[in-house]
Amino acid sequence: QAQLHESGGGLVQAGGSLSLSCAASQLTFEHYAMGWFRQTPGKAREFVAAITWSGKGTMYADSVKGRITVSRDNAKNTVSLQKSNLKTQDTAVYYCEVRLGTGGYYSPADYEYDLWGQGMQVTVSA
Repeated sequence: QAQLHESGGGLVQAGGSLSLSCAASQLTFEHYAMGWFRQTPGKAREFVAAITWSGKGTMYADSVKGRITVSRDNAKNTVSLQKSNLKTQDTAVYYCEVRLGTGGYYSPADYEYDLWGQGMQVTVSA
């Protein structure tokens, strides 16, 4: 069974930096677009960032643009999310997601992704 695994979450002070990683088991990333989403209790999952299969194209939510960089290393079958200048509003559970069968094109819509990880808690303290 293919699975995605997020790692790198934790507690960080506002203004600090944090990096998240996503790795796959029994699935090769190289032909698929990847997305990062986040969710807080009682709210819908929110788009954060996405990257095309090749890594040449990226997309960011307005709320995080300039503070987040998404990248991928297809040789290592991993996708990363580098965050800086963190704010308390960034506190959420972050999910790595993969979009299958689209020719590698990304999307900001959560329902267009087919597989997601277990989620990783990121808590930003004031």
